[in-house]
Amino acid sequence: MPATFFEHVRGLSDEVPPGYDLRGLKVYRHLVRLGASQMVEACFPSLREQLGEDAWTALIADFVRQSQWTSPFYGDLEHEFQTYLARTVAATDQ
Repeated sequence: MPATFFEHVRGLSDEVPPGYDLRGLKVYRHLVRLGASQMVEACFPSLREQLGEDAWTALIADFVRQSQWTSPFYGDLEHEFQTYLARTVAATDQ
């Protein structure tokens, strides 16, 4: 089954869906991660500084990939990010 636009943009697949251009998909992926990064940083302003840039980038990429965020509004990310962190901590505690 070919990857979907949604899977590619979230980072669930690197396969380019039929009818799409890799360059355009990279732009969409970047914009989604940028929007998520900005909203999470607005809600948790010291987290980025505490983690450092490489860890922050990896955290945001993993959050976008693993989250169950379905709202089209970036403003709804705060609760989803807290849920993601709780799931991540619970998984590492097992």
